Amino acid sequence: MLGATGTIGRATVRALVRQGHEVVCFVRPRAGGGWGSTSDVRVGRLEGATVRFGDVRDPASLSRDGFRGERFNAVLSCMASRTGEPEDAWAIDHRAHVNALGVARDSGVSQFVLLSAICVQKPLLAFQFAKLAFEKALTESGMTYSIVRPTAFFKSLSGQVERVRRGKPFLVFGDGTLTACKPISDDDLAAYLVECLDDERRWNRILPIGGPGSAVTPRQQGEHLFELFRCPPRFRQVPVAMLDAIIGVMGTAGRMVPSLAKKAEFARIGRYYATESMLLLNPDTGRYDPDATPSTGTDTLFDFYAKLVGGGVAPERGDHAVF
Repeated sequence: MLGATGTIGRATVRALVRQGHEVVCFVRPRAGGGWGSTSDVRVGRLEGATVRFGDVRDPASLSRDGFRGERFNAVLSCMASRTGEPEDAWAIDHRAHVNALGVARDSGVSQFVLLSAICVQKPLLAFQFAKLAFEKALTESGMTYSIVRPTAFFKSLSGQVERVRRGKPFLVFGDGTLTACKPISDDDLAAYLVECLDDERRWNRILPIGGPGSAVTPRQQGEHLFELFRCPPRFRQVPVAMLDAIIGVMGTAGRMVPSLAKKAEFARIGRYYATESMLLLNPDTGRYDPDATPSTGTDTLFDFYAKLVGGGVAPERGDHAVF
């Protein structure tokens, strides 16, 4: 198991353990700690699994510290770059996965389940091209594969709960109806990933997947939050042109200041999610199709919102959350 310490990775480990799989998680050592440190609280949440430490970017470490000459049936990867900026994306989303695929194949592994992203169907950003490059390597490897491309995650859509709780307006790009998605929970996505190991109908396929129910727009998300807090809806519209201006200024300045170039890339990521739906793209029409986007699971975003409004703990949201 790669990428086990993220929220989706931890949910996947839980699902694997519940299904009776013997799970080995290969993770980085705790920041500031030594190799083999087990004090990281994220590692402590991998109950029922064996945890091994090493550097996924190094094929020698993968082989020596991860596989250790043992035989495994499959590799399941929820690993992804933390920021999405080009250097990080190509190092993790592509090269680290290529390393893992090579070592797995040399170790006799016959199956690889990959968590990708639905946004790669319309690639404009570095991390999307990096993911696609590995998807191609995997499909051409001769190994049995399942490439799972989920839509939006609950954690990605939860950043404004506390904002609304404090009486502030819900921020939307444009009028809040530019995009839509079929959000999927960590547990439902984890169950789907684990089922790919045994369900032959999902082998050697690219699998877009969303959560249950109809697609929802950002405006609908905000309206439901206000309803849960029992207060009148208040929205603040952010023009997409503002993001374009930020990208232009930072992109130009980034030619001389590398840190600004990274911020420009984050702004490009934000603009992408502000203007592109996380749904299946119809290649013939160029339009996103909510009805053609497959669904799985039972957890809904609005049920998740209700838990957060009732005092539930908000999930970790990653390094490039827009709000």
